[in-house]
Order: sequence, then structure tokens, then C-alpha cells
Amino acid sequence: MVEENKKPEETAVNHTTENLESVGQMIIGGLETIGGILTADPVTRAEGAFNLEAGERHQEANKNLTAMDEAEKDKSGES
Repeated sequence: MVEENKKPEETAVNHTTENLESVGQMIIGGLETIGGILTADPVTRAEGAFNLEAGERHQEANKNLTAMDEAEKDKSGES
């Protein structure tokens, strides 16, 4: 409900920040996976795979939310 009062610029920055966070999570997940493989630690490897998957899904959800926000902006601009 609070986000409805934000300016469009703030929303765009928020989506960019979320996208960077998901990319960071994907990088960390990749490094953990490699570290788990090199040290033969299945827990670290699994945690890295989980973080990689979570980052990918977070990024996909963020893209969908951004597309929905842009569609609403276009729709309100046409009226």
C-alpha cells in the first residue's frame, strides 16, 4: 500500500536494486557451487545450487513485476 504513493522514478530504482540483488545472489551461488566441488563438500555445493536457483527465480519475478508496472503506466497514460 505504501508503494502506491511512490513516484515512478523511485519504483524504477527499486526494480533496478532488486535486479542487482538477484544477480549478486546468482554470483555467490555460482562461487559456492564451485567451492563445494573443489572441497568435495556436498552441503556447500547444494547451498550454492540453491542460491543460484533462487537468484534466477528472483530475477524472473522482478522482470515480470517491471513489465506489469510498465503496462499499468502505459494504461494510465492512455486514459
